[in-house]
Amino acid sequence: MPQEARDTSAEAITRFWEEIGPEKWYAVEPELDAEITRRFAALWEQAAAGAFRDWLVSPRGALAYLILTDQFPRNMFRNDPRAFATDALARDAAIAALHRGHDLQLPEPIRQFFYLPFMHAESTFDQDRCVCLMLTRMPETGASNLHHARAHRLVIRRFGRFPYRNAALGRQSTPQEQAFLEAGGYGAAVAELA
Repeated sequence: MPQEARDTSAEAITRFWEEIGPEKWYAVEPELDAEITRRFAALWEQAAAGAFRDWLVSPRGALAYLILTDQFPRNMFRNDPRAFATDALARDAAIAALHRGHDLQLPEPIRQFFYLPFMHAESTFDQDRCVCLMLTRMPETGASNLHHARAHRLVIRRFGRFPYRNAALGRQSTPQEQAFLEAGGYGAAVAELA
């Protein structure tokens, strides 16, 4: 893909995400999922194959890469292992972006997408990192994000993984995980910290 087209694609991703705004970023809307799939699935496949790492040299390019590899798969592939297939790429990109200070070059609340790859990681280290980043780098709009970061960390500390991914990933739930899921799963973890 020519450089010009790739840059346009990065900007198309960030513009699209800014335009739908925070009220839809985490909404479960089949129409939105279908639009993301229609517009960006081919780009996601290319990123999964190793493309677009050059986007990481700029703050908006890095943001586009993180949205493409971390958030869009969750919209495009709900209840499917592909929802998590590019998580490692997103996590590595987030680390690189943080080292360059890209996150602080962009405003809240969209800045949170630099930190979500850590929230989505099944690692206590990354969960702690996410909570710290939400606490220190999202002072204006981060209260809700911080609450969710703490809830994700609670789940990882308790189980070492996200039990609500087990079915999609073909993992067997332990009795404790099954009880957690039956008691409300992630929603129960959020309520526990309220």
